[in-house]
Amino acid sequence: MTSPTAATPDSPPAVVTRFAPSPTGSLHIGGARTALFNYLYARGRNGKFLIRVEDTDRERSTEPAVKAIFDGLSWLELFADEEPVFQFSRADRHREVVNELLERGAAYRDFTSAEETGRLRDLAKAERRTFESPWRDRAPTVDDLGLPHVVRFRRPLPGAVTVEDEVQGVVNWSNDDLDDLVLLRSDGAPTYNLAVVVDDHDMGVTHVIRGDDHLNNAARQSLIYDALGWTRPRFAHIPLIHGPDGAKLSKRHGAQAVHEYAEMGYLPEAMRNYLARLGWAHGDDELFNDAQAREWFDLSGIGRAPARLDFDKLAHVNAHWIRLADDDRLAKMTLDVHLARGHALGPDDEARLLRAMPFIKDRAKTVLELADQTTFALKVRPLAIYEKALPMLTGESGERIARLRDRLRLFASWDVFALEAELKVFAEEEAVGFGKIGPAVRAALTGDGVSPDIAKTLAALGREESLGRLDDALQQTI
Repeated sequence: MTSPTAATPDSPPAVVTRFAPSPTGSLHIGGARTALFNYLYARGRNGKFLIRVEDTDRERSTEPAVKAIFDGLSWLELFADEEPVFQFSRADRHREVVNELLERGAAYRDFTSAEETGRLRDLAKAERRTFESPWRDRAPTVDDLGLPHVVRFRRPLPGAVTVEDEVQGVVNWSNDDLDDLVLLRSDGAPTYNLAVVVDDHDMGVTHVIRGDDHLNNAARQSLIYDALGWTRPRFAHIPLIHGPDGAKLSKRHGAQAVHEYAEMGYLPEAMRNYLARLGWAHGDDELFNDAQAREWFDLSGIGRAPARLDFDKLAHVNAHWIRLADDDRLAKMTLDVHLARGHALGPDDEARLLRAMPFIKDRAKTVLELADQTTFALKVRPLAIYEKALPMLTGESGERIARLRDRLRLFASWDVFALEAELKVFAEEEAVGFGKIGPAVRAALTGDGVSPDIAKTLAALGREESLGRLDDALQQTI
């Protein structure tokens, strides 16, 4: 593991943050925001952003979950500066530190059985006091050492622990209210709080930015740091994300995993923008790019109240980034949606989507809406004209469309602005408002009348496809 660059006496230590997910499921939106906050804080200070997979729970940790987490981080483009650390692989180092704590007298071996421990805990709870192991101040014999046991941390008594949290402010705990946590289980497996302290120290982590559900862990971990003579990192415990109704986020509020948002057609830059603003503020700025987020992000801007997920605001942010996105990229993403929906790829489909993109992306809030609004471009000839539109393609209206078709056949430029001018001239020559022509032409070009305005629809379809669709529609009325 690479150590962080040492600071000079005249400069503060380098900033090193970490995101430490447990691989028991997909990357949750709350975890994604935590990763983003760590990423932004480090990037904005020329520091390091690291990833540690906390896979010590072997029964619940799975390879598919590990993959899902890294897929989510990759989609969000949150990449670490070093290879990820897997906590389980460091168990020997964790046990080494426990031995050091034993030598320092800051830990002790507890030979109390699980059943007896449970009974003593229940008794302590009934008497409204903290559980104390009978082995806290009892030296084991040589024979005892051969028996199954756990290793506990010996918290200092009396005393208190104070954490100056960057978000929550100064938080105090009495050591009397903290029991002697287990460091090593009877099978020799290190426990969470021990492993976190050792790994954060060895990785050179300077700032621990995580959810406020870990705030109580900060007290226990601080005592372990102090017992080892290690410098504590700065803690910043951020409030959790709640649903729109203010209740704890759950499945009933909708998508929770990052991959679900990707599947719903949100852009990664939009998610980064939205998640950064979810619980953090830089004045009244709502829309900002990655460079601005890195420059502006600071722990002082994080609020203490839980943030509320707002799908309307997310849609607004996503629409903004869709408007700014490259048309070629959007066309490829939209084509992927059509293919996922079962569309068979035609030879000109991607080109039509690319031509259509400038005309429809201002109206879409998600990539799924881009797909909905470009369905007209991928239809296969001959189109089925919806029944109510057929009368518009007969009689005088049909004759007018035939004249328009013939005129467009002679039209050299298929530029959208030239087409708009040509359609305007045609309507004037026909002595009718374009409102009398448009619905019938749109029906002929799309089948169901759903598309951008006529000039943009013609431009998106291209010359040959447009003329072919007009021919097909007129043939259906003969």
